[in-house]
Amino acid sequence: MARTDRLMRLMDVLRRLPAPVTATRLAEETGVSPRQLYRDIATLRAGGALIDGAPGVGYTLTEDPALPPQSFDRLEIEALMLAMTALETIADGDLTRAGRTAMARIIATLPDRQARQAMHTALHAWRPQKDRPEVRIDMEVVRNACWDEHSLHIRYRDLSDQVTTREIWPLAISYAEHSLMLLAHCRLRMDFRVFNLTRIESLEPGDTCFRPHRVSLIRDYQATWTG
Repeated sequence: MARTDRLMRLMDVLRRLPAPVTATRLAEETGVSPRQLYRDIATLRAGGALIDGAPGVGYTLTEDPALPPQSFDRLEIEALMLAMTALETIADGDLTRAGRTAMARIIATLPDRQARQAMHTALHAWRPQKDRPEVRIDMEVVRNACWDEHSLHIRYRDLSDQVTTREIWPLAISYAEHSLMLLAHCRLRMDFRVFNLTRIESLEPGDTCFRPHRVSLIRDYQATWTG
């Protein structure tokens, strides 16, 4: 793991776990040896992070220089935390973990009173576990293809149980209550299709970059709904 990534992961763990955090726990969470952990703590301190504690006692991040001071009112805090709990119901583990990390960074910069409010919110999102869709593909591959505007090759089973292999240009992911859908331009049908991600049996990145066409494709798709 690159040094910068390792230090960022250590900061995230210090923000996320209840303080003080033992060196053993920090080393386990970041995947390094205790000796390397002590060196990383020293590096963060030298960079301006205020980390209290010592070996055998545990560590507490008392000030995080990575983010500027910020403030939210009570309703804004509730809205952010509600969005985070709703995120946990969409069956995308990587996205949920990213949301938790982002919230930990935000909470780390709040004044004490507001940080306590974030830990004791009154609004929560809930959905029965059984309603979560089962996605068998790597969602990171799908997200990266959307962001990088590169094609995907997929093996797809439709509602009539027919299996086809096709190239698609992925445009957007829709996280609905009971399903995960992918809007794409299908190169087999040369038209827009919405694919249920739970019905994609396998996929791999393609070689085609559709960046010059993405804006016009989105405009054309929107026109089909407004025309």
